Amino acid sequence: MGISFNAAGLLNGNGINVSQIVQELLGTQSAVVTSLQNQQTDLSTNLGFLQGYNNNLTSLASAVAALANPFGALSAMAASSSDTGILTASANNTATAGTHQIVVTSLATAGSVYTDAIASSSASLLPSGATSAEITIQVGGASGQTHDIAISQGTNDTLTLLASYINSQSWGVTANVVTDANGSRLALYSQNTGTPGALAITNNTSVLNFNGPTGGTNATLTIDGVPFSSTTNSITTAISGVVLNLQSGDPQTTVQLTVTPDTSQSTSAINAFVSAYNAVINNLNTQFTLDPTSNTEGPLASDTFLHTLQSRLLDDVSYAVGGNSGLVNLASLGIDMNNDGTLSVNTTQTDTHPSLASVLAGNPSAVQNFFQNSAGNGFAQMFNNDLANLTDATDGILNVDITGIKSQQTELTTQVQTLQDRLSAQQATLTALFDQVNATLEAYPALLYQVTAEIGTINGNYSAAPTVVANTTPQSGSVATTTSSTPSGS
Repeated sequence: MGISFNAAGLLNGNGINVSQIVQELLGTQSAVVTSLQNQQTDLSTNLGFLQGYNNNLTSLASAVAALANPFGALSAMAASSSDTGILTASANNTATAGTHQIVVTSLATAGSVYTDAIASSSASLLPSGATSAEITIQVGGASGQTHDIAISQGTNDTLTLLASYINSQSWGVTANVVTDANGSRLALYSQNTGTPGALAITNNTSVLNFNGPTGGTNATLTIDGVPFSSTTNSITTAISGVVLNLQSGDPQTTVQLTVTPDTSQSTSAINAFVSAYNAVINNLNTQFTLDPTSNTEGPLASDTFLHTLQSRLLDDVSYAVGGNSGLVNLASLGIDMNNDGTLSVNTTQTDTHPSLASVLAGNPSAVQNFFQNSAGNGFAQMFNNDLANLTDATDGILNVDITGIKSQQTELTTQVQTLQDRLSAQQATLTALFDQVNATLEAYPALLYQVTAEIGTINGNYSAAPTVVANTTPQSGSVATTTSSTPSGS
């Protein structure tokens, strides 16, 4: 827009609109700043997309790494018991598939010993007239360690004090005072089961009467006809890779333990991979799909990095191995590729179309071998290698793209700041200049009156008749007032 002035209007004392004039003079440069700021907004939007895609890619890398891990879900084993009331079990990936016949005769028990009741938990344990006594506890059976308790008057000579003293030691023994209708008793319990938890009182000169110890026996069982004894009811050394948890003893019942590949963990890991892969592909598709309303693609549709990423991922999921009992690609496992590049896990088995569940049930070792093998060229192993490059913190394809956009943002920020500083300086200069012009124009009527009055005085035929003129566009916060002269007759 050009700037023009009405010459007649400039002399009436109203002056000019300084702010509007300065804005119009700087309009072109302001438009450049606005354009650069719009570019910054676009870059921020694109950066947000890329960072989201990078997070998706990282999640995919984690899911594929889980499938490539030789100690992960694909090698997981499960153990099941035919009678969980007698024993339960769990297995790790070192277990060997098979079945075992187990008979649990008895459980491992903790040792215990208790006294007859006395009148009160605060009554003295010392014999009449005695000032001291002694109790000796043996922990761990006949060859176990003994612990002498010296009882002295006023120190630990009541049940309450004695129990507190025993509990303060590290003997593997817990002491309780039990009070009922018959009085108070001292009860000692081993903190361990089996022979290591056997308790016995080998010496006692107090007034307490200890009953015979109970418990402190090992668990006994047979595994495939072989006798086995255990100090605990959780057994880790009987079957390699399997933990047996004994629940009860029943010498008349044979429990069948079955160890098999854990297909539930394999299924979860494979589904997690498909979900993570689809998240990446679906997001990429949003950039390359034509919007029928706007007839445009996404803002990153021309981004070569995204096109390269999409191509690499499609190549990775098309990878095939040789042989392997016919399980050579994802489709043979019941994982199909859709027209948009995403994957679907087939859940319905047909004569010509396998389901993932049926493949895992039929040949779990071949499924694992497809994803990972000793040669290191399984599907997941190869995909994992590519994803390691794609997600590299420095050279990863999206990280390089993100770094480039951040660099552009920095450059734009510098340009915008430089232009804004320049505009601020020009605005200050132009404002000061046009403020002076405005002040001169606003003062013009008063100056004209003075000159006219002076001429009239010299000619002797002019008298002043002041007229007030209101400044309709004040620029300095005040209204200009002028007077005009009216000639009188001679």
